[in-house]
Amino acid sequence: MEHFPLTRRDISFIVGFWLIYALLTIANHAFDPGPPERRPDSTLTTWIIIALAEATLWALLTPLIMSVAGRARSERISRGTNFLLLSLLGIVVALGVSVFGHELRDLLRNGQSNRGGSGSGHGPPLWFGFINALVIYLGVLAAGLARAYSLRLGARREQATQLQAQLAEARLEALRSQLDPHFLFNTLNAVSSLVERDPRGVRRMITRLSELLRYSMEGAREPEITLRRELDLLDRYLDIMQVRFPGLNVLRMLDDEALDVMVPSMILQPLVENAIRHGVEKMTEPGRIEIEALLHGDTLVLRVSDNGPGEADAPDGESGGVGLRNTRARIEQLYGTAGQFLLSRNAEELTVAEVRLPATRDRAELRVEGSESTNDGR
Repeated sequence: MEHFPLTRRDISFIVGFWLIYALLTIANHAFDPGPPERRPDSTLTTWIIIALAEATLWALLTPLIMSVAGRARSERISRGTNFLLLSLLGIVVALGVSVFGHELRDLLRNGQSNRGGSGSGHGPPLWFGFINALVIYLGVLAAGLARAYSLRLGARREQATQLQAQLAEARLEALRSQLDPHFLFNTLNAVSSLVERDPRGVRRMITRLSELLRYSMEGAREPEITLRRELDLLDRYLDIMQVRFPGLNVLRMLDDEALDVMVPSMILQPLVENAIRHGVEKMTEPGRIEIEALLHGDTLVLRVSDNGPGEADAPDGESGGVGLRNTRARIEQLYGTAGQFLLSRNAEELTVAEVRLPATRDRAELRVEGSESTNDGR
């Protein structure tokens, strides 16, 4: 069952509200234009005591009423039972407050008469005080129900936000668990094809593969890394592939300002793998892969192009199997509509895999630059 205890701010608001209520009651009596003999308990001191006493009583009862209101929608209690309990509480509270006020007025009148005061006039009848207290109770109850509803709605929204974040993280983790075995399977196939033909190259491939697997196990839980670090990891993969394809030519065209932009971890490897598997691998002459990274305003553009035969009949973004499908899904999960993935054939007969991401720089790098700028300004 949900429970929303009163905070210090709530208690301060309650005390302040009933203090203002008491002051308004006193002011209303003090500036009453009617003749004093027609007003019960006509002395101002008497009304100050009564107003402060009743306000204090209501201030003490308000937390109890709000607490009951906060629990009124318990799943263990039916609506009819809730209504009955709240009604009984209202009757008890209204009766208690009205009796308290009636007795207090009688006590003050008797004391005033004993001191030789006029003592004339009578307080409102008990039934009038009961109705007045019941109306006030309903107002406090309504405020308590509104507060409980607002807090309950806020709690539901916060819970929904947390669940949505956990779901997004789970989806990314599931995509990664598909991507890593896919990459491992293809790389081991490449290693097995060279065991007898190039033992030295195989040892080199296994060394680079162990470095990539170590990153995958220890560091790849980060959803984003800098492009500089991503390219460093890609070099290890390309080192493996260049052992298998000695004539493979890799051309890099990198914007220096783009190197510190954050990108999804292991985002380039499946694009290069697709270029090799569906392009370079099908060629008899040496293949060429171009890797571009440039900034267009607030957008980072990554392109991986190859001069292979391509897959002209495949729909955009659907070729390449698991690697490219997961790349598209990861970009959509991390960036929504702000990220894009396109696979096309350009005018130079190159197959181009293009990724567009919001350009967000590494915060640690920004802190270092900010510190250097501060030091230079001294």
